[in-house]
Formats: sequence, structure tokens, C-alpha cells
Amino acid sequence: MAGAAGEGGGGVCSPPLAEVEAVAADWMLEFACCCLCRHFREGGSAEFRRWRDVAQALINGLSKIPTHQKKTVYLCQLLIRIEKGKNLESHFENDQRISPLESALSFWTLLEREEMKLEKLHEDIHRLIQIQIIAVYMENGYFKEAAEVLERLFTDSETDKPLRMKLATVIKSKDPYVPLLQSFSYKLLISKIKSYIELFMTENETNFLIQAATKQAESKGLGATALQNITVNVNENHKWNLKTKQRLMKEQQSVTDQSPGDVKNPTVRPHSGRKHRAGRVLSSLNRLQNVEKHADASTCGRRRQRWTYKEDLALKSGIKEFGVGNWAKILVHRDFNNRTSVMLKDRWRTLCRINQG
Repeated sequence: MAGAAGEGGGGVCSPPLAEVEAVAADWMLEFACCCLCRHFREGGSAEFRRWRDVAQALINGLSKIPTHQKKTVYLCQLLIRIEKGKNLESHFENDQRISPLESALSFWTLLEREEMKLEKLHEDIHRLIQIQIIAVYMENGYFKEAAEVLERLFTDSETDKPLRMKLATVIKSKDPYVPLLQSFSYKLLISKIKSYIELFMTENETNFLIQAATKQAESKGLGATALQNITVNVNENHKWNLKTKQRLMKEQQSVTDQSPGDVKNPTVRPHSGRKHRAGRVLSSLNRLQNVEKHADASTCGRRRQRWTYKEDLALKSGIKEFGVGNWAKILVHRDFNNRTSVMLKDRWRTLCRINQG
């Protein structure tokens, strides 16, 4: 037996099959999550559902969520529920009273615990999910259920009191078209989650399967067009140091939380304890309302939106500083009008064709 163990392997035993499968499953889940994020961001419903089923099957196969996989699992579960957010007939919990969005909120809360560096973006998304839970019930005429879920959502009487009181008034009005619900719309919620996805995908561009599949596709002459939408110049991004990534996240957060022409929010005096937290809730709502004023421009007609001369100059300047392929870096270090990294890549190709002509 000892001789057999050493055959062809220089005396080194192969790892157990279960360990090999676990490593492969890790790669597969990360890849499925990246695909899920990409199709959610791009609005590919059929592709999203396909990768949703793949991701869910992989997650169901986990007896226990490994620490390093928690963020990936929570994000998959969040997106799956957000995608069904307006469908009150869908249920993800044993308790049939729990709507898809209320279930999504529980996973968003878990995600918030996994990272502390995006506090402002976390807070905005948290508030938007809470508001939209109520809004979806009211849009369907379930005012009693809206009042019941309000009691479940808010337990801290002081911290969430301003928002809770506003929502209670909205429910009593039985009008789903009041300004509060229209301002903090489902469309704005989706826009904010897409901003979060952009950051997640930037952090996970070095996924092993993405790199391997990209090389294989390139070797076959396929150009890896679809995969390049998931990962942006992986080799270049290996060179990013920790400080650069931290700066990227801070500036990306600033970009997603503000729009050109936003009205500055009134300064909230720094009171301590619960009063300060309640003030932050109001400040968060005011900030979100400013963003909504420009949400139509960011979510409608992106494909038809003409590139301006100023944006072309910003793109050329970004490429000169960061190099071709570093679209995510260029996006957050230059001023663009509601663009994505994929849009920057496509525009650069267009400019190259124009120059060659």
C-alpha cells in the first residue's frame, strides 16, 4: 500500500476528493455570484434566472457557510429576493407573512455586518428596502398588512422614530402615490444596489474561474467579450495596492451618493446617543430624496444617451493616467454622466474605430 501511495507522485498523497470538490465548489459559487451580479446590473432576466438557479443549488449544497463565503452567499440571496421584490406571491421564508423584500432586508443586514467601510451606502439601501416593503404592500392594496409589517420592521423606538412615524402616516392615508413613496422609489433602490454591485465586482475580478475561462476563450479566438463584462483587465488589477482599493471605494461611494446639482443637506448638529442617530435617519432621507431627483437620467435610456465632448475628454484623460482596461478606476476618478465601466470600454472601442477611419 505504501508503494501504491507513492506511485507517480514522488511519495506525495493526493488530497481527499471531498477537499478537492470543496475548493471547486468555492470557485463555482464565486463565479455564479459574479454572473448573477452582472445580469442583475444589466437587466438580463433570463440569464439572471439561470444563474440564480445555479447559485441557489451551490448554496443549498453547503452544510455550513464558510467564513470567507458569507459575503458571497448573502449577496446572492439578497439579489434573488430583490428580483422578486414586487411579487407578494413569492415566498422565501417558512412564515408566509414575510414578503421577498422583508426577507431581502434580513440578508442586507447580514451583509452590513460583514463590512464596515461603506456605512453611508449601507444606510441608504437599508432605508430604501424598509420603505419599499411598505410601498409594495400599499401598491397591492394590502394596507392592514403594511401596518403589521411596520411593527416588525422598527423595534428601536428612538433611532427609527422619524421614518416610522412618516410611514405610519402614509399607511393611514391609504395612498400609494404619496410623495414619500414616490421619492424613495423601487427604481432608486435598484440603482443603489447596482452601485453596491459595481464595488463587489471590482473586488472580485481575480476569481480563478473567470481568469481561467478568459484565457481559454482568448486561446480559441473568442475574444472573451462576455467575460470581459465581468472582469476588467485582471492582470492589471493585480497591481492595485490596498490604499488604491480603499480610495476607489470611498470615491465610488461619493459618486453613487451624489448627483450633479444636488442641493446640500442642512447640517445636522452632532448630538450624542439616540438623538444623533435619529438625526442621521432624517439626513439619510434628505440625501436620498436629492438623488431621486436625478434617478430618471441614470436609469432610463442609458443605451441611447449620447456621449458628450466633455465625457470623451474625461475618458481619454483617464486612459492616459490609468491605461486601457482599467475602466473601473477611470469611472470613479473622472466625471461621467451615469456611465458604467462597460460603457467606458465600448466608447473607447468606438473612438478607436473613428480614429482609424
